[in-house]
Amino acid sequence: MQIVLSAEVEALLQRQLNSGKYQNAIEVILAGIKLLEQQEDIYQGRLQDLQQEARIGWEASQRGEVVDGATAIAQIRANVRSSYGVSNEA
Repeated sequence: MQIVLSAEVEALLQRQLNSGKYQNAIEVILAGIKLLEQQEDIYQGRLQDLQQEARIGWEASQRGEVVDGATAIAQIRANVRSSYGVSNEA
């Protein structure tokens, strides 16, 4: 199999080799593949977290435990004010 690299990718590969961190192009490519795999694992984990959070929100909405955005912001501001002893006067 032959891989043709764009000039930009070739320059990036050469910079990595010139840094002395890698002995050859294969090492650079393998490092890139490893990072890609790690990134995909992170995204997959985050996707699962988001799906769980969405499920929790949906279940709360089905129980009537949600408020509109303006009410939520007002509650957050009130909590911050009471936590830091800030008065409601602006």
